[in-house]
Amino acid sequence: MESLLDEFLCDFPDMPLYFRGDSGFASPVLYEVLEDKNCKCAIRLKENPKLLELAEDESQALYRATKSNQVDYAVEYGEFMYQAGSWSHPRRVVFKIEKPYGQMVHLYTFIVTTLEMEPYQVIQFYCGRGRMENFIKEGKSGFGFASVSSPSKLVNANRLLVHALAYNLFNWFRRLALAASMRKQCIDTIRFKLLKIAARVVRSARYKYFKLCSSCPYKKEFYETLENIHNLRPQLE
Repeated sequence: MESLLDEFLCDFPDMPLYFRGDSGFASPVLYEVLEDKNCKCAIRLKENPKLLELAEDESQALYRATKSNQVDYAVEYGEFMYQAGSWSHPRRVVFKIEKPYGQMVHLYTFIVTTLEMEPYQVIQFYCGRGRMENFIKEGKSGFGFASVSSPSKLVNANRLLVHALAYNLFNWFRRLALAASMRKQCIDTIRFKLLKIAARVVRSARYKYFKLCSSCPYKKEFYETLENIHNLRPQLE
């Protein structure tokens, strides 16, 4: 991590750095490196009795707030200063205690952070990590980002660039042309609903016709996408 941070600081000296990671990154050595590089961070901590004890007041407040309604979702946020035995100094820890819908148990999320934001904002920043993982999964499963099997690094690098170009082209297609009801769906779903469908090609002297099944479940989205493509007005230089 230190070498990566040094590379970013060298290439982009004016760009602020942010780091978020799960409990696998909860290392005092990493905390020291991030603080030394002035990198804002939000890293999850595993539950332990001390953390639960420090959050006990908010946990009891959540019990009291849901005493008359133990069905609906409820949540409490808070923060405290905490120093584990291996840490050189206390650090700020924010937490979220939530009671899921239809459950009586409480779920805890503890985040050690250097961000100067409200606890709920720190939690939201951390949860964005999962969204980024979904983008990475889509790139690997839908566009072959993991297909770098050549022994040559140069070949693998160029292959990845081609896959990334396909990914970017699809994102433009999703934003500018895809039916509004399908814009949040991943590429595998789009392929299944719009591309991998049965059609009959009929040729005439001047045209080619694609005849789709009249009972196609995504016929409306298909024609909406075609209409959006037709209405595009690209400005070519």
